[in-house]
Order: sequence, then C-alpha cells, then structure tokens
Amino acid sequence: MKFKIIFLFQIIIATNFIIAQNVDFKKKNFEDKKKFSKAYNELLEGQGYYDQKVYHLALPHLLQANNFNPNNAELNYMIGDSYLNAVYSWRSLAYLKKAYQLNPTYSLDILYKLGQAYQHNYLFDSAKATYEQFKISLSPETLYDWNELIKKRIEECESGKKLMENKTEGLVVNLKAINSKYPEYAPVLTADGETMYFTSRRPNTTGGEQDLEDFQYFEDIYVSYYDSGKWSEPQNIGAPINTDFHDATVGLSPDGQQMYIYRGDINGGDIFVSNLDGEEWGAPVDLPQPVNTEYHENSASISFDYKTLFFISDRPGGLGGRDIYYATKQNDGTWGNVKNIGAPINTKYDEDAVFIHPDGKTLYFSSKGHNTMGGYDIFKSVLQDDSTWSEPENMGYPINSPDDDVFFIVTADGHKGYYNSVRENGVGDRDLYVIVFADSLKKEKKDLVLIKGTVKSKDGQPIASSIEIYDNDKNKNIGNFKSNKATGEYLISLPFGKNYAMFVKADNRLFKTINFDLKDSTDYQKFQRDIILDTIMVNAKTVLNNIYFDYGKYTLRKESYGTLNRVVDFMKEYPAIKVEISGHTDNVSSIRTNQPLSENRAKAVYTYLIKHGIEASRLTSAGYADKYPVVPNDTREHRQMNRRVEFKIIAK
Repeated sequence: MKFKIIFLFQIIIATNFIIAQNVDFKKKNFEDKKKFSKAYNELLEGQGYYDQKVYHLALPHLLQANNFNPNNAELNYMIGDSYLNAVYSWRSLAYLKKAYQLNPTYSLDILYKLGQAYQHNYLFDSAKATYEQFKISLSPETLYDWNELIKKRIEECESGKKLMENKTEGLVVNLKAINSKYPEYAPVLTADGETMYFTSRRPNTTGGEQDLEDFQYFEDIYVSYYDSGKWSEPQNIGAPINTDFHDATVGLSPDGQQMYIYRGDINGGDIFVSNLDGEEWGAPVDLPQPVNTEYHENSASISFDYKTLFFISDRPGGLGGRDIYYATKQNDGTWGNVKNIGAPINTKYDEDAVFIHPDGKTLYFSSKGHNTMGGYDIFKSVLQDDSTWSEPENMGYPINSPDDDVFFIVTADGHKGYYNSVRENGVGDRDLYVIVFADSLKKEKKDLVLIKGTVKSKDGQPIASSIEIYDNDKNKNIGNFKSNKATGEYLISLPFGKNYAMFVKADNRLFKTINFDLKDSTDYQKFQRDIILDTIMVNAKTVLNNIYFDYGKYTLRKESYGTLNRVVDFMKEYPAIKVEISGHTDNVSSIRTNQPLSENRAKAVYTYLIKHGIEASRLTSAGYADKYPVVPNDTREHRQMNRRVEFKIIAK
C-alpha cells in the first residue's frame, strides 16, 4: 500500500512539469543587475508582508519578483502559501508544484501545502495521495503532531468527492450588483427577502481609515433593497451603527427591526444590538452577561418570536473551539438560561455563523467539523418533536467548496439562500452569492406563513402599534411585535400547526383582532394584511375575531378567552369608555332562530367581561340577527364574516 501511494504521488507530481533547477536569488546568477536589483527589492518587500501574514499585500510584490526569477523554490513556496491564506486559494497549485519540483525538501510542510492546493482545486484524489505521501515522509516523532490534521484533511477529500458526485440542485450566482473588488460578507436578510444588510471593507468606510494589522479598510455595514427583480446600489448605513472602527453584521430579526452587530475591539469580541426606530437605527448596546463574556462572542440569530437567541462563543466548557449556544428571554426582558446546543451540532472543531430560520425549527450554521469538504462548510439541522436536533446535513456542492463558506441565510419561502464565499467567478475578494434552489428540491420546503402589511389611520398616516400573537387553543403568547412608526410596516412569520390570534393596538386607538388558522396549512403562504386603527371615539367599532361558539349555540368556547382577556385589559386601560357588545348572524336560518342567537352570544361576551372586572354600567349588549351584514350573504366565506360579535364605543 505504501509503495502504491508513493507511485501515485510521483505520477501526480511529474504531470505537467518541465524540468527546472532551483535558482537562488543572488546577483551573481543574473546578467541584468538593474532588473535584479528591482526584483530583489520587490522580494524583500513581499517577504516583509509575508512574515507579518499580510498575504494580500505580499502577493503583488512576490509575483513581481517571480516574473524576474520564476525558478526559486522559496519564492514559489511563499506565493503558493500566500494564495492559500488569502483569496484565490486555487491559484496556489502551480506555485507549490513548482516549489516542490525545484526543492522537495525546502520546507517540512511543503507536501502538506501542496495537498491543500490540490484540495482547493477539487482534485481530491491528488490531494489525498499528497497528504498520504506527506504522512509517510514524517518521522514518528513529528507524525505525532501532524497525524490528526492529516487524517482530517483526508476525510475532507473523501467527503468532497462524495458531495460532488451528488450535487445539490440549484444555481449559485454572484451578486454582482452588490459586490465590489473589496471584501463583502456576513449578509443578513429580512424574512420577505427584500432588505439585505452586509459587511464590507470599502474605501467609503466611516472614517476612511485602514486597520494597521491587515492594511484593509475598517468594516462597515451596508444596505441594499430588492425591487423589480434586482438589488439596489448598496448604501453605507452610517452612524450610530458604523463607527471609525470595525462594525460587522452578524444577525437580523426576521422583521428587520433589530440588528445584531459584532465589534471585535470590545472585551475580546462582543455582540451588540440595535433597534430600528422609524427610519433610524438606535445606538448599539452591548449585550450583557450571560451572552457576552470575557471570551469571544460573535454571530447571533434571533428566533421569529424574539424569545431565543442563538450565538457563537469560545467560552470554556464547550465541545470544541467555537460552539453554538442559545439563551432564552426571561420575563423581565433579559437573556438567561444560556446553554450549549451540544451534539450532534457542535463538534470538537469550530462552528460559526448561526442562523435560525423564521420557521423556528431549521438551523443553518457553518462548521469545520462533520463531513466538510474543506474550511467552513454550511450545514443544517432541524428541531425534532422531542426537542432534539437532527444530525447535521451538509448543504452540498456547489453551495459548499474547499474554501470557507459562511453566513448562510434562507428566505422565508425556502427558494433562495444567501451567503459569502470565495469563487473563481468572484468580483473581488470575498463575495456574496445566492443559490436559487431548483423547483424539485423538496428538502427546502418551509412550513410557515409570512404575514406583512401596514398599520395606519383612516387618513393613511403610519401608526406605531404593538402586535401580539397568541395561540388561541392554549391562550399562550407566541410573540410580541411592532409596526414601524415611520412607515407603519410590520412583518411576522408564523410556523404551521396552530390557530393564531393577532391583537393590534396603539395609544388612543381602538384595537383590531385578526385570525390566522394554520392548523391545516401544508405549504408556504404569504398574507398581506393592511390594518386601519380608528381613533377612540363614539361609534368607533371593531369585530371581535377569535370569539368561538359551537354551531347554533351561545356558550363561549375556551379558545375565546385569549381575545376576551385582552379586551378586558383594553377597557381597564381606558376606564372612561362605554361599550355596546352586539351579536350578528348570517341569513341562513329564520329570524326566530337568529334573533335570540345573536342576543345570547352578545350576552355571553357581556357576562364574561363583567366577571373579569368590567363594571356593568360600562356595558350594554344587543342582538341584531342578520340586520347589518358587512358583506352580502352570497358565499360561505361571506356568511362566515357576517356571523360576528362587535365591540362598539357608545360613550367616552
């Protein structure tokens, strides 16, 4: 077996090689002393950056020197290594092959680097053979230090080959409208897929300065909007989120009203949160312990109901380097009960860039563990009915590559995924990409509905309202949301399987109740619900949706209690108002049946409110049978709309 590996490796190395001899970078070896001097200065400058690990600045100088002397092993090694550690890692192969040809013993790790170069070019068989040859070349003492890493790389090659044989259906496209020749990464997206924030290191960064550690511009956050099938020109979102130092996107609430930001110069690296107030982002606030610690915390994703925060930390006690943790929101609004998400998601290697989908159960993340094909690969895991997470699934090729593929986010409908990667068709450095999943790809089907709309007054003015979603069957709060005060817009995602109620209210406005019964939903849906809130005034009225009676009866079912309890709270908040509770029916039965039914249903609500602390003097009840239909009784849906209980202000 050992001799087969050596023979295979010799064939690989010999392929496409022209016999050449190593030429030292010394003046005596060159006739043109002037050109030598210039090339030698380039070499020294490039080597200086290389020693500082500033590879993107080392490369231009090293390549200039290589143009003069292409047959120097050390120079070819440095160029190949620089490409491996910067962008365009696939370009490393030609230089590392040349370095090995010129001097096979130049560096202890030259075969390991050459294996990486093959791997980054998807030449997994060649990479595997080279890693095996590297292993054979090491002494037993040295092999002890390298063995685990070599084993990991070989496993990556085996995974990469399998993943390429079973391609993921979909088209990966560079977002050229957004990308520049500078780095773009860490995209975050609203659930409707219409607003994207991302991080870039462009010259128009706030302050316009460069980080002296890597000589690239400081990170800033940018925004782009999707309209008419294309993304708009990105804009720097400015202060107070962007500062003169590093500011990076790491998470966004599905409704786009809350952004999570990473600042690496704080406390070893901390997560900050900023809230959108109208059209202005508030000053980012450092998340307190137990989320942030003295260790490194980065990447955060908030669940659709704002109740669970997933984040990355390298704090002690984890399974590996960086692990995924989650915290739950306490009754006082703080974060607590932090837990490591554990196996099978976390590994002994690094996990990063966590994203919980708006469906509330699909977790996407990047990992250097599991069956990666190299670097960080993107995986997904689904929360099971028993509250365990499924075995992580590699999202496959061409989504993943031997380079780092991170910050994968999926639209609410599951049709598209956005992330950052480094590809040969890139615009510049790291770029943003979108994968448009094929129609036949059933595994990205999402079990949720997206509800969006506006909350406004009758004259069209936006209203800052609070929106509560609760489970009718259990009278359990699902989540609290807000409409934007500048636009009135709101965006809510709800998983299937429940009968939801929406209770919308605002200061000095009459509330609205809306029902979303998703118990029998089977496919992604999108609802537009524009809401008008009347001023609290005499004759203002609203339908009490989510009030339930059995057919032909007037005893309140328990599913009604959630809405009625919120009506009680509303009347206690506005103690001066007096209200008529009225019952209405369709025209299917006779007036003899409908009249008492409408009266008794109104009376049932009236009685409930009194029993829960509302003075009888503030309430009246009436039944109107089918006298006041809101729509013609010509369809089943219309008749259902006419069967209702109304809440009408009669004095204030």
